[in-house]
Amino acid sequence: MKALSTCLFLFFVTVGFAATATTEIEALLSYLGRLEGATFIRNGGSHAAGDAVAHLRLKWEKQAKKIATAEDFVALCGSKSSTSGERYRIKFKDGTERFCDEVLTEQLAFVRRNK
Repeated sequence: MKALSTCLFLFFVTVGFAATATTEIEALLSYLGRLEGATFIRNGGSHAAGDAVAHLRLKWEKQAKKIATAEDFVALCGSKSSTSGERYRIKFKDGTERFCDEVLTEQLAFVRRNK
């Protein structure tokens, strides 16, 4: 009976973590999609916010088994091209350019502080 209780507890904890990760990842994608005037630079090409979100969502779907946390998502999907290895960048409306993984990591911290 104790083993069953332990298994059930672990199951619900795992489901809770998965739900939290999904919620956090969706929040990150939503944030990216709302960046007015931002350009996403991937493999030398410039992309609109909606295109960047669609690309990251596709990468997330393809690597879902490897992604247990929002940090995994940032590292595996939001950091660099799996083709060229080149880091993704965001050029903001004001001309400032930053690495996408750094922006996503900061936004994740903001999301967690403001739950």
